Amino acid sequence: MESLGVPWFVLVRHLGPPLVLLAVGGALVRWRRPARAGLVVAALCVNLLAAALPFLWIALQAATGLGTGSAAGLVMTGLQPLVSFAAWMLLLGAAVAPRARSVSTSG
Repeated sequence: MESLGVPWFVLVRHLGPPLVLLAVGGALVRWRRPARAGLVVAALCVNLLAAALPFLWIALQAATGLGTGSAAGLVMTGLQPLVSFAAWMLLLGAAVAPRARSVSTSG
């Protein structure tokens, strides 16, 4: 990351909390099994993606020279909060999803 102009401590500071959240949330999903475990895991992964977007954007710019215009930067500025919002909506959807009813076989 230093070659892209981003110090390592900045990368760790931005990606550390979402990585810890993914690890702890993944352990809790495995241990507690919520009603919509897939949505919870998807929300945790999308949250990590939202945190990584600025660094992916910098790497894309360095690799291709794309996005030197202000319009591309403006799109990227709006994209990160949108991805983060999507992660929260996935988590909210998992929280309010009803539990699946178990079918009783007793007569």
